[in-house]
Amino acid sequence: MTDKEMSDDFGGNYVITIGRQFGSGGRELGKLLAERLGIDYYDKELLAEAAKRAGVHPKFFEEKDERFPSFLNGIFSFSMGCTPVCYYTGSSAISDDGLYKSISDFLLETARKKSFVVVGRSADYILRHHPRCVNIFVHAPVEDCVRRITERNDAIDADKARALAEKTNRWRSEYYNFFTDKAWGDASSYHLTFDSSHMPMEKYADVVEAYLRGRGIVK
Repeated sequence: MTDKEMSDDFGGNYVITIGRQFGSGGRELGKLLAERLGIDYYDKELLAEAAKRAGVHPKFFEEKDERFPSFLNGIFSFSMGCTPVCYYTGSSAISDDGLYKSISDFLLETARKKSFVVVGRSADYILRHHPRCVNIFVHAPVEDCVRRITERNDAIDADKARALAEKTNRWRSEYYNFFTDKAWGDASSYHLTFDSSHMPMEKYADVVEAYLRGRGIVK
């Protein structure tokens, strides 16, 4: 597909994808940008929509959200760097790669209809042919992540918050690296990367908006 064909396919829509370390504030940045720009925001909402398309309960998606494939359900099509297409047909639940395909299909179809912000789920790779897809990665020192995690009550003390951050980041990294041909958190995979510990999140949103204007994506 030529650049012009890809541009025509997605119309004038744009997408902001946000990869993030656990506790770094990526979700906060995503919500802030969606509100400022007047576009939709997808995080857990993405799982609900994809589950609806797949005909399974959203809880099934939540349990496997950004986790390395378990190989426990169905036949897994090992296709590193490619969108998997194999569905499990022997149960009411779909396999890990079927789940990934449901998310991929929803993101691609939605990107043809409107602009939005999406957090995680290797969306930057799924939408890699979108000419107006801006990819961001948010990270922070572990102490800052621990503070955020405890403040929002995801863990009751610093030790548990640190352990939760390490485990979640490992899950996200394994998931991303399996389903893409890139490395989670590698700066070369993104247009912008932020250490969120240095400024208020509103300032990072200002930077993203300036970048979007500089590229002519928004006015």
